[in-house]
Amino acid sequence: MPDRLMSTYARQPLEIVRGLGSRVWDADGRSYLDFLGGIAVNGVGHCHPTVVEAIRAQAGELLHCSNLYHSSTGSRLAGELVARGVGERVFLCNSGAEANEGAFKLVRKHFHRLGQTRRVRLVAMQGSFHGRTLATLAATDRPDFRAGFGPMPEGFTFVPFDDVQALAEVLDETVAAVVIEPIQGEGGIRVPPPDFLSQVRRLCNGTGCLLVADEVQTGMGRTGSFLASHDADVVTLAKGLGGGLPIGALGARGPAAEALQPGDHGSTFGGNPLCCAAALATLKVLSEEGLLQNATDMGKLLMDELRRAIPSAQVRGRGLMVGIELPFEGGPVVTLARQSGLLLNVTARKVVRLLPPLNVSEEEVLTAARIVGEVVEAARAGAATPVASPSG
Repeated sequence: MPDRLMSTYARQPLEIVRGLGSRVWDADGRSYLDFLGGIAVNGVGHCHPTVVEAIRAQAGELLHCSNLYHSSTGSRLAGELVARGVGERVFLCNSGAEANEGAFKLVRKHFHRLGQTRRVRLVAMQGSFHGRTLATLAATDRPDFRAGFGPMPEGFTFVPFDDVQALAEVLDETVAAVVIEPIQGEGGIRVPPPDFLSQVRRLCNGTGCLLVADEVQTGMGRTGSFLASHDADVVTLAKGLGGGLPIGALGARGPAAEALQPGDHGSTFGGNPLCCAAALATLKVLSEEGLLQNATDMGKLLMDELRRAIPSAQVRGRGLMVGIELPFEGGPVVTLARQSGLLLNVTARKVVRLLPPLNVSEEEVLTAARIVGEVVEAARAGAATPVASPSG
């Protein structure tokens, strides 16, 4: 039977039917180590029992009730996020792109309410990725993603990711916000210098604009801390927030937290009780199982082992957000790794990206690093057959 899904993805020849922890199984029963994790979504692993039980319990009580009414799960989730530094007020939505769309609207509405109606421009970084909607594409510095969808919404300016001077030169009284990923994910796991974000914060303070941190990929403990940024006026989350279910969040602090009033913004499914219950359970797992520390420890081990296995490649990252920049196209590495029982992907054409669950074990990290080392060498040599690797 022909596939009636639109051809928006170049899918790998693999049907995943089951997942548990750091592993998934295909339709033929073969097991794979999943070091992509739904692109940073399965942060507490596949089907974590705490998350599964929370979903089951909530499914038997209330699935949806509309934001025209109060729902305790949404309110509790907002409170938990605020307690972890995600602003002072939270808007719940369905995805990272939607969270970023909300952030763009919020910063413009904030200055409109203040009477600073010239402040409408948003400054983003070269190499950025903020989503696939028109506004988030306008903030995304990827011509290949934009092709065929123009004209883009106006009001977006780009500067180099780690060039503070270039940023300073474009900030004026027309800029509403600087939008930044603390670490660029789709851009190739690009990690800025340690003081870069604090310098950006000072520039925003000095020029009166807001700082928006897109933590869609870096948030939820991915880098070893709950957020990879500090002191942003606006923070966006998604991916790992729901433990596998679709949910996003937009948090704001200070006067910006009051920018959106009734009628200004909305989302039919935002704050859905089922997804909020999964998110609350995910936050519980992060805290009770010490996963931020595990992300730090296992991330260091993974990068150390990769550097040892592939001394010719540049390995970079933070926590369990790891990239390996190769001197050749990375597509064959993905294929060989899959054939060898390991799932990963390539971004920015030459950067192998690894985003394993935050509860990944030392044994799983060592196995993955070994496979990556073997398949990178096989790809470098142009090997047509996979290396052998046991599957558990």
